[in-house]
Amino acid sequence: MLAVIEKAEGGYTARFERHLKHSVEEVWSWLTENEKLAQWFNELRVGDLQKGGYMKFNMPDGTFEELSIYELEANAVLEFSWWADTVCFELSQESAGCQLIMFEKLAEITDHTPKDLAGWHVCLDVIEALMDGRTIERMEEWKKWYEKYKEAAGRLTQSQ
Repeated sequence: MLAVIEKAEGGYTARFERHLKHSVEEVWSWLTENEKLAQWFNELRVGDLQKGGYMKFNMPDGTFEELSIYELEANAVLEFSWWADTVCFELSQESAGCQLIMFEKLAEITDHTPKDLAGWHVCLDVIEALMDGRTIERMEEWKKWYEKYKEAAGRLTQSQ
């Protein structure tokens, strides 16, 4: 399902929602354990997992950027900076597993926004597939979702 992208105070919000057949603790481990993070987002790592700590983004030149952790509640909330934007994962228990909601708070919609949104969309699908013991052809999926997010972002900016 396509993320819901809406105008919000100070910019925009993209909201991704997934209902997973796995426990909150298992999903949390895929968001916060570096060996699991590497399987769905190779450049992203936990640097210091605490409020006020940081995530690390490995840049192509071998350096890394520190992304500040704004909120952290074990097995529930992980929010961190994403350069000018903010990413937040929220988990809650459901009878058949858990709900994962991911928000990206966007300062503005740019030409790069649909690429990021398609990337997050595929990352969430990859997490679910890995937990289910499946694989996903990431680039094919990304291309499909990129076109859809490009259309969605275009409609949103045209209506402003």
